[in-house]
Amino acid sequence: MAERAEAPVIILGGKGSNLSSSSLYAIATGLARVRIDSSALDRLAAASSKCSQPSINYRIKLSENLTLLESRAFLTVAINKLLLYGSSNVRTVLPVRISEVLNYNSKTLEFEPLDCTEDEIFVLERSYAALHGISAILDHEFTALSSIVDAVAAISCEAARADVAAFNSMDSGDGFSSKEEVGVASDMKILLNGSKLVGKVERVWFSKIPKVHGSWREIVKLVHSKVRIELNSGMKLANAECSAVRSVLLPLYDLGKCSLSRAKSNLESTDDGDLQTTLGDLFYGKCPSNESLTDGFKLVSELGLEEDHEKFVHEVNVLLGMVWKIVAWESITGFFALEGVEWFGKSEKGVDANGVGNVKVEKKSEKKKKKVVLGKGTIVIVQMIKDRLQSKGGGGIGGSELLEKWVEDLLLFLDPKDQDFGSLLLRMKEIVESNESRRLPKLPKGTRDFAKEQMTIRKKAFSIIEEVFERHGATALDTPAFELRETLMGKYGEDSKLIYDLADQGGELCSLRYDLTVPFARFVAMNGLTSFKRYQIAKVYRRDNPSKGRYREFYQCDFDIAGQYEKMGPDFEVVKILTELLDELNIGDYEIKLNHRKLLDGMLEICGVPPEKFRTICSSVDKLDKQSFEQIKKEMVEEKGLTVETADAIGTFVKERGSPLRLLSKLKLGGSKFLGHSGSVDALNELDILFKALERSKCIDKVVFDLSLARGLDYYTGVIFEAVFKGGTQVGSIAAGGRYDNLIGMFGTKQVPAVGVSLGIERVFSIMEQLQKDQNQTTRATKTQVLVSILGDDLTQAAELATELWNARLKAEYLVNKRVMKHIDRARESRIPYMVIVGERELNEGIVKLKDVEAAKEEEIPRSKLVEELKRRLDQ
Repeated sequence: MAERAEAPVIILGGKGSNLSSSSLYAIATGLARVRIDSSALDRLAAASSKCSQPSINYRIKLSENLTLLESRAFLTVAINKLLLYGSSNVRTVLPVRISEVLNYNSKTLEFEPLDCTEDEIFVLERSYAALHGISAILDHEFTALSSIVDAVAAISCEAARADVAAFNSMDSGDGFSSKEEVGVASDMKILLNGSKLVGKVERVWFSKIPKVHGSWREIVKLVHSKVRIELNSGMKLANAECSAVRSVLLPLYDLGKCSLSRAKSNLESTDDGDLQTTLGDLFYGKCPSNESLTDGFKLVSELGLEEDHEKFVHEVNVLLGMVWKIVAWESITGFFALEGVEWFGKSEKGVDANGVGNVKVEKKSEKKKKKVVLGKGTIVIVQMIKDRLQSKGGGGIGGSELLEKWVEDLLLFLDPKDQDFGSLLLRMKEIVESNESRRLPKLPKGTRDFAKEQMTIRKKAFSIIEEVFERHGATALDTPAFELRETLMGKYGEDSKLIYDLADQGGELCSLRYDLTVPFARFVAMNGLTSFKRYQIAKVYRRDNPSKGRYREFYQCDFDIAGQYEKMGPDFEVVKILTELLDELNIGDYEIKLNHRKLLDGMLEICGVPPEKFRTICSSVDKLDKQSFEQIKKEMVEEKGLTVETADAIGTFVKERGSPLRLLSKLKLGGSKFLGHSGSVDALNELDILFKALERSKCIDKVVFDLSLARGLDYYTGVIFEAVFKGGTQVGSIAAGGRYDNLIGMFGTKQVPAVGVSLGIERVFSIMEQLQKDQNQTTRATKTQVLVSILGDDLTQAAELATELWNARLKAEYLVNKRVMKHIDRARESRIPYMVIVGERELNEGIVKLKDVEAAKEEEIPRSKLVEELKRRLDQ
């Protein structure tokens, strides 16, 4: 074949140039020419003058096991490796001759004998050039398949009228969803945006699309990173590349299986019986079966355990070709399921004289066909398929013969080696990427929206919390959402890295508040207060990894007491408040773990921890509720420099937990190591006062004395505690707090002791919502008492009557509509107890109909008595 002037040119060997999988694929398919950079040829010519090896008469022989595409890929990699080899024994003749064969003959690859050196023969035979070449083919087609398979699956979703609700719930913001799965779901939503065909049929191979395609994307990126390196390396071993390709097998197999299931579903969804039969015969005759796919997978899996790397990647390529064919058949069955009646009619009628295949089908019925509304992405893909079939024509044939021709053409259309495939792939990417700025809205990770039902629960909870706080004499406080960075830094230990810094700071270094305690301390110090009992309910922000119950933006409900009071009085009150909050929120069983920071410091000193490591070791101990002691021990020894003996000593202490008074008595017994440490003795005496007060207040049964509780924040100086939910919903701690006597003094000249509690309300909300779901309870989102129903279109009547009710402080809504059922449905959906119905007769007679919605009873009352009667019924 003569050299094609119009083909793009890919230059090898230039300074800083790299051979990519896509460039190699273009050369291997004959869609691009290869040229060796002149500087590379000059370099080889200069070096070859020092050639020390004799010439050997050598003919390049290509493996019979390789396809033409694979052989061309091997030769392309061989040129690149010859240019990269850096040996004086590599001359210009061999790479130039290989490039000439690639450029001038794309159908056969024959070489006459050449004079070659040992190094040149080594590159051809022992540099794994064939492995790298086939791996590059796989890399290119893997990546292309990632884009195509989503688009084809989207067509299938519409063809089968599939329920695609799974795409909407992928990214909950809790950090559990795979990034690639979320990406697939997002792209599917873009492709199907606006479709009127999806949302009815539930089938597992549609709901699994994000997981299966997401796993595929993830592994394809791994392969791409490995191949990119190996393709431009010198003489390396094949293990890394083969290992990456080996990891693709199961995701590729799953991809093929799910695509085949969707293709069969598409076939079943085809409305025209004749088309279904004809297309079905072609499908079951030519599409790879589940058995052949499984056999191919088993064969390649076994080869992956052997040392013949070249044969292994070749068979992976064969398996990939099988999956490509299945995906192509999925697109064919999906297209004909959507457009089958029209196009099968064309095949039955034949084509026009020009062979375009656009003869109009006679209408079988005068009834107008209902317009099918496809997604904004899928409609473009379907139109591309139509354009392809129109452009190829029918060649004067019709019936099943024409349908078979169309099928063969569409199989080529989705073959990555076809010259038009590049434009198809580019269009697929454009559909998704052009929507990048208009992607369906989504939330940042770690944040949530709250709908009306959720807001009802939240408002109720906030009301209970405020009532408890105010019952104890606290006043409300609000502080800015951001503080000076210097205010926040140095207060949170290792958690300081979770502080959100603001980019545009108006000339000041500012950060979003991490909690409400430090801003409270700053407020007390700034205003010179010596005592203050306050509560604050506000949002805080943490640059954390989202997980279940852990968010980046969330509410905290804080109660703090600052100032000098009777010993342990404020500590007792905040723990008592915490029990009241959790009891009145009615979330179920919980426990409050409690410890003392001085006791913790004493324990660390007794165990031999250096004082400068107290806080960092506390941060490790604080993770014991999430990790085993062995994991914590490894962190303390390997990362934080403790000896194994010291870590083991800590382990014996942190296992101590139990009834507060019982464990306290044990720790105060003679022989206790704590009694020899002054700070620990103070802590034990303070805990004695606290536990006795809690016992007298009848809430000590909710408290557990736990020496493993550490609380990682730097500012704690005394009692520390943490509430944990013990029910089925696993959310971690739901409240925490403690004494911090030195924090306020950091912002001023005066030390003001303080103690506080912070309720993690977001986790409490999660528990309340789950409890409501488990009990099949529904929440009424509005407080509307009356629906003013005007039967007609007179807004003025609604305005007059609704205003009268509003002025009487009744909660009312209005609806103006001629259809009675619209009014009744509205009242039932919103669970509005009463309806005031006014039609033309009621208006003329000066009456209204008052309807009890739940009892389905109504009576007529004078218009003038309406407010009085409603207040009587509503007990107002």
